[in-house]
Amino acid sequence: MPAPPPPAGGRRRWKHRLSPTLARDRCYARAFRSAGFRQAVVPLPDGAVVHFWLPRPDPALHPVLLLHGFGANATWQWAPFLRPLIAAGLAPFVPDLVFFGNSASPTADRSPAYQAASVAAAMAALPDVPQRYSVVGVSYGGFVAYHLAHAFPAVVERLVLVAAGVCLEEADLASGLFAVDDISEAASLLLPQRPEDLRRLVELTFCKPPKFMPSCFIRDYIRVMCTENVKEKTELLYALISGRKHSDLPKINQQTLIIWGEQDRVFPLELGLRLKRHLGDTSELTIVKDAGHAINREKPAELCRLIKNYIIDPSVKYRDDRKQGCWKFALRRFAGSSLRKVDSSRPLI
Repeated sequence: MPAPPPPAGGRRRWKHRLSPTLARDRCYARAFRSAGFRQAVVPLPDGAVVHFWLPRPDPALHPVLLLHGFGANATWQWAPFLRPLIAAGLAPFVPDLVFFGNSASPTADRSPAYQAASVAAAMAALPDVPQRYSVVGVSYGGFVAYHLAHAFPAVVERLVLVAAGVCLEEADLASGLFAVDDISEAASLLLPQRPEDLRRLVELTFCKPPKFMPSCFIRDYIRVMCTENVKEKTELLYALISGRKHSDLPKINQQTLIIWGEQDRVFPLELGLRLKRHLGDTSELTIVKDAGHAINREKPAELCRLIKNYIIDPSVKYRDDRKQGCWKFALRRFAGSSLRKVDSSRPLI
């Protein structure tokens, strides 16, 4: 009599054990622990919980809040930056934003302002956290960081916005500035459920996309990283873009460093120039050559250096002789070009 097939649960367990995505996820978590970080879950009065990675208490270090983007949780985006930032004199506080990683909320509010309020409340509830800290936000995390700086000016010292298109408008979709025509199409790419969607997202995100992407690894990544809280994350996108107007964007007073990849096709450089014009003399725009939207993956050493140099010495206005570009040159370059061209190289929102 043939042996019975193994139970489905057993097969799932073996798939779980052999997942390269889960293996990498564990490596990133191990990098946090080996750098001296510990985990904490902060409950909030509205029922939300915010998961944090906390550094060792050290009053000699300058606190900095690191906010991840839409594509992954905190460990995936910030693991390579921990030790260099600590060595430079910074103490990184690293949360998962609501509906990412181990953070969640029962409320219906999906706005970046709610994300900012949740992070601020969680930071205030943590013991031994200084009353003022700098904030670094990558992409979607930059939207949250901007709202944090506006709503809590007494808390946020300095701001670093990395490829954060906070000056976008919903009308930009129809104008041809992006590779998608509406929010639902953007959601299908930013929350990929099919291998072809993830391949396209990678091609748009990286200046030099990886040439070898086995389908088995892509499907595994989607299964592990892209299937949780899809409804809630889609609602986050709609809340971010729907009805958005540049004229409604408030100004902030904190000194702000804007970092942009020259070849960004997710949030094109035009949005960085808009933000520089919006903020004026309180901001600096650094354009990184040979980088797309995924600056933290393509240029981690350069990005880390820019963050360290800007935050460590808040007594002087930022100047960097090695910065990769000049916003005025880029402004002249874009002034003579049309942003309404529609082709396969158009950036994705």
